[in-house]
Amino acid sequence: MIDLFNIGFYTFTLLDLIDILIISFIIYSVYKVVKGTIAVQMFIGLVLILLSSFIFQTLNLRTVAWLLKLITDSWIIAFIIIFHPEIRKILLQLGKNPFRIKISEKNVEKTTEAIVDACFDMSELQHGALIVLDKNGEIPQNIFDSGDELNADISTILIKSIFYPRSPLHDGAVIIQKDIIRSARCTLPLSEQKSYKNQPIGTRHRAALGISELFSVLVVIVSEETGSIGIAYKGILNKGLSKNKLTETITNYLKEND
Repeated sequence: MIDLFNIGFYTFTLLDLIDILIISFIIYSVYKVVKGTIAVQMFIGLVLILLSSFIFQTLNLRTVAWLLKLITDSWIIAFIIIFHPEIRKILLQLGKNPFRIKISEKNVEKTTEAIVDACFDMSELQHGALIVLDKNGEIPQNIFDSGDELNADISTILIKSIFYPRSPLHDGAVIIQKDIIRSARCTLPLSEQKSYKNQPIGTRHRAALGISELFSVLVVIVSEETGSIGIAYKGILNKGLSKNKLTETITNYLKEND
């Protein structure tokens, strides 16, 4: 192995450099996922302890290194137990589809108009609806398998027909990729959040939050009880949207680059 340089008695090789680069990439990837959550402070502490342990082992300070190893082992277990939702998110991110689904300007307008018109028509009739926009193709196959495959061109009439109360497809979520309705009657994971502005929310809104917490999807919800229209994105719920606001939100989501 090629020796790059020596630090006292320690020889730093090309293999060591590759090892450090791989570990740095893993740490950075994990940090991007936990950034902005309460897990980030504990994660930084864990990284500092691991780094200190490595330094003390290199300096052959065995007792200190042994003590830090005990702390590190306990810290890792606590991290896994306390922050299992964030860890689940990391694993789901690793399985994300690397091929982005690009949508043209014309298709953005067509998709947005079909969804907005359908939602406000259903709002007037108080027909509940749950529509997931997955522009990056992130949703895993098991969620599609929980519903019925359609692969149909998007249209206002089709969306309204799916969510008509007597339709066999009206329960569950519709998933749209690009300008195609991939599946209907899909079951989504429920969020642990159970209220919005101190008011309890139902299963439909919790499902919208749940899928938006795991993937970069935009979810449109029409309330069956009130006819109110809301959106869930990145684990945040907004309700009572106007037609212009819904149009703007969907358009921006479909156009923006992640």
